[in-house]
Amino acid sequence: MIDRRFELGSLCAATFVASLFLLATPATAQENDDCLACHSDPDLTGTRNDQEISVFVDETLFAESLHGDLECVLCHADLEDVDFHDEEVEPVDCGMCHDSEAEEHRASPHGRLTAGVDPGAPTCAGCHGSHDIRPPTEAPVDCATCHPRQGREHAQSLHGRAAARGDEMAPTCAGCHGNHEVLRASDPRSPTAVMNVPVLCGRCHQEGSPVSLTHEIPQDQILENYSMSIHGEGLFRQGLTVTAVCTSCHTSHFILPHTDPRSTIHEDNVVRTCEQCHSQIEEVHRKVIAGHLWREAPDKVPPCVDCHSPHKIRRVFYSITASTQDCLRCHGDPSIDIGREAEPVSLYVDEANFSTTVHGATACAQCHIDVDPSLERACDVDIRPVDCSICHIEVATEYRTSTHGTLNAQGDPDAPDCLSCHEHHNTLKKTVPISPTFAQNVPLLCAKCHRAGEAAAERIKTDVVDIVQSYVDSIHGKGLLESGLVVTATCPDCHTAHGELPPDDPGSSVHHDNVASTCA
Repeated sequence: MIDRRFELGSLCAATFVASLFLLATPATAQENDDCLACHSDPDLTGTRNDQEISVFVDETLFAESLHGDLECVLCHADLEDVDFHDEEVEPVDCGMCHDSEAEEHRASPHGRLTAGVDPGAPTCAGCHGSHDIRPPTEAPVDCATCHPRQGREHAQSLHGRAAARGDEMAPTCAGCHGNHEVLRASDPRSPTAVMNVPVLCGRCHQEGSPVSLTHEIPQDQILENYSMSIHGEGLFRQGLTVTAVCTSCHTSHFILPHTDPRSTIHEDNVVRTCEQCHSQIEEVHRKVIAGHLWREAPDKVPPCVDCHSPHKIRRVFYSITASTQDCLRCHGDPSIDIGREAEPVSLYVDEANFSTTVHGATACAQCHIDVDPSLERACDVDIRPVDCSICHIEVATEYRTSTHGTLNAQGDPDAPDCLSCHEHHNTLKKTVPISPTFAQNVPLLCAKCHRAGEAAAERIKTDVVDIVQSYVDSIHGKGLLESGLVVTATCPDCHTAHGELPPDDPGSSVHHDNVASTCA
């Protein structure tokens, strides 16, 4: 097309041509008025590649364009010494003046398509216009002409909406892809190459950038936190270009807030987004989360980012959960309690203490799944006891088949449950010396039920008068309690931690047929 190549090919009116032949003066270079004598006619046509095209030039638009003070023949150099033309003119070479831009364009995919004479290839005129070129600030290049899908997605995105509001800092196509030096994402030199994407996005989304200083962005230190995340380390330290970068989760052009149902990081979509790389999630989590919950009760399974922060340190609390800080507004008060039967029960949670526990990075609503954040008080519902099996499925399965679990299922008041040994909001790893399940503390923990006179001791018929004291007096007990040998055998080493069974049960670790293996 003529308006994409700065090309003119016209046949002037016969009367005008005849008058030129009658002139007695020598041939001189054409001036703009000479060209416009014909080309200002809206109906004027010419031919290009045997196709009829318009060769009309709007004199007003041309005068207001960036080239409005230039002579036509400065660009159409092959017409400099002729008075009229009836042949196809040579394509304009913008590189005569814009040499650096032309060089960048030639090296780009756009330029290679042009060199290959692809009729759809972007040319200078195709992006900037021909006789009506305006400054980019007044008439930005519309990349959507050739890239309609990306244009539509960008227009609906956070970036596109910011641009529509007139935000001067809103990212544009050229802002990410460059102007004339556009390169494919597969080119390592491209700013959109996988290795370069975090730095590209970080130009705006990093501390101290103009965007971070002037815009309300919910997350902070995004680039720094990403670089320290498992994804960032995979990319920057190991060069794994298959790791996730910004565009892997947020997409390249259709970037939306996590509250938008169309967003790739919306609570309903984020699992599918993660599954692009982390497939068969329910299989991977089979020892942590009951696989059937992913299909039968997805509301009981926290979104991936509730446990695995996409940007290191950052946590996102989706609408199906409630923020821990919301809960602590009430439960951080030491005086909060609830009346139960004869005496009140404290509902206080010590935030500082809780943060040091094994669940310190777990949101309240990941355990208390009944809360409803749509209510003024999220817990103003029928709160059921916490089901630890949501995350600890393997342990819970073992417990259910044990004597403790069987009695608990029958409603036996003496049967211990998870919280009998691990406490409510103070669950500690068994390697922590103050934990009830630390090796030196285990005998005292089990003694709460099994020492002489306690409930379990009264129920179990055995020749040993006091099981706990018997252990204390044993070589194992002395090694643990007197010598401090935490590698010695304690109750769970022989009876297991969660699958305790009586010695006459063939499945018991202390059954006659199994005890040798247990000791071994």
